[in-house]
Amino acid sequence: MKKAVPLYIGTAALCMVGFAYTLYQIFYVAPLAQAPLYYNQKIFYYHVPCAFMLFAAVITCGIASIKYLRKREERWDDVAFAAAEVAVMFGLIVLVTGVLWAKPAWDKWWVWDARLTSALLLWMTMLAYMLVRKYGGAGAERLAAGLGIFAMINIPLVYASTRLWKTNHPSANTVPSLDSSMRAALWLSVLLFTFFFILLLRLRIDAQRAERRLYRCREMALDAGLFE
Repeated sequence: MKKAVPLYIGTAALCMVGFAYTLYQIFYVAPLAQAPLYYNQKIFYYHVPCAFMLFAAVITCGIASIKYLRKREERWDDVAFAAAEVAVMFGLIVLVTGVLWAKPAWDKWWVWDARLTSALLLWMTMLAYMLVRKYGGAGAERLAAGLGIFAMINIPLVYASTRLWKTNHPSANTVPSLDSSMRAALWLSVLLFTFFFILLLRLRIDAQRAERRLYRCREMALDAGLFE
């Protein structure tokens, strides 16, 4: 853990610089959208990368959950738990930025189309994972692992929903048609959020493992009669 601290600090500093530079690209280089979006379109450059990171976090949680159910190794449970927390955070950002986009684009805060509904279901599944881990009692790890796997299976449905059903949400096919400066700002944001996602995930895994070690030390101290 101590050896990783300089790496974490360096990555955090890189992310800070990256966020500043992407804001410059988004607001000063990328062109302004046409009516009715105007500046609301700038949400796109954070909304889409956060959706990618939501998918990455859920897939990480799902794979780690499968590993945990097969091997019953706590290290995989730590990865799944950390990824679920990160997924809940990115999922909330996706939903909030999506609502801010929807109002000027569709004149509605929310519509129950396939993309939005499936994305909400995905986020609620990860939120249920966290609630099960906190309040599920004995066996909560295994039950939560099942939710993590279910969420991972839901990702293809979320991604393909704009192709399978008629939705208000634009499809991924619109990205190649963007202006070159808009595409550059988008993929720069995706790269930045990838580093940010890895940083958050590693920090949460280390924190979870430190918490587990602290809990074991407390149990040993209680067994030894050091605490009353």
